[in-house]
Amino acid sequence: METSLLIRGRKINDDDLTFIRSVIQEHQRRGRTFISKELCRLWDWRQRNGQFKTMACSELLLRLEKVGLVQLPPRQHPSRRDRRRPIQLPLHSREPLRSALQELGSLDFQMVRGSHWEPLYKGLIHAYHYLGYCQTVGEHLKYLVFHQGRPLACLGWGAAAWKVAARDQFIGWQPAQRDRNIHLLAQNTRFLILPWVEVPHLASHLLGRMARILPKEWERVYNHPIVLLETFVDAQRFAGTCYKAANWIPVGFTQGRGKWDIDHQSSAPVKTVFLHPLVKNFRDLLTSHD
Repeated sequence: METSLLIRGRKINDDDLTFIRSVIQEHQRRGRTFISKELCRLWDWRQRNGQFKTMACSELLLRLEKVGLVQLPPRQHPSRRDRRRPIQLPLHSREPLRSALQELGSLDFQMVRGSHWEPLYKGLIHAYHYLGYCQTVGEHLKYLVFHQGRPLACLGWGAAAWKVAARDQFIGWQPAQRDRNIHLLAQNTRFLILPWVEVPHLASHLLGRMARILPKEWERVYNHPIVLLETFVDAQRFAGTCYKAANWIPVGFTQGRGKWDIDHQSSAPVKTVFLHPLVKNFRDLLTSHD
């Protein structure tokens, strides 16, 4: 049976697997990093800024190994994950905050990626978000929301999922259009209001503010616009009420396969797909051939 996979936006068939195995075999002694770089060079697999997609290629190889389709050489050095220090949570106030939204006053949205605030973001997500902290690969931004110097919430944003049937049907784009324009979407990967904060309607307010802040910040950092936001809400845990209140649109459900799936069997929680257009003509822009 012909193998056909889509990993990190790249289609992998039987011929590709044969080629990948030959590259692995040829460069066994040079290690995994070299193999990833060599595959990128041979495929001319590059980011929009012209740099090779080495991290994406490494993930592709790990996923192929995980499902038994390739065998990588032993690691020459500990993986980044193995070398990673445990996530520490800096000291912070946990004094309860109970207030009406209109009485809260001004809120300070800080983009913290690469700043001295980033360890606090990581620590809060690790400690209080049910999914924990996971480093995002590719384009991403991290935000802390402060009130009078105290953190209230964390919001993480990253690159969109490559293929989501409900989303793709809502947009109405073809695979070639998705391949060309997927960078115009951003995904809300984490949203956390700290457990001691009790402010009704705060969550939807923050999402509304972020929808105005994020497009300008994204274009400043990555030099391209975004026109549509997406997120995935675990349907067994949450109703997505705050997204609905912030005018996000529920468009369907994921198929529960997870990113490691190759045999089309459900293995991950089914999630509600929410979308939020940032401009009126988002469909025209996403289905553009230019």
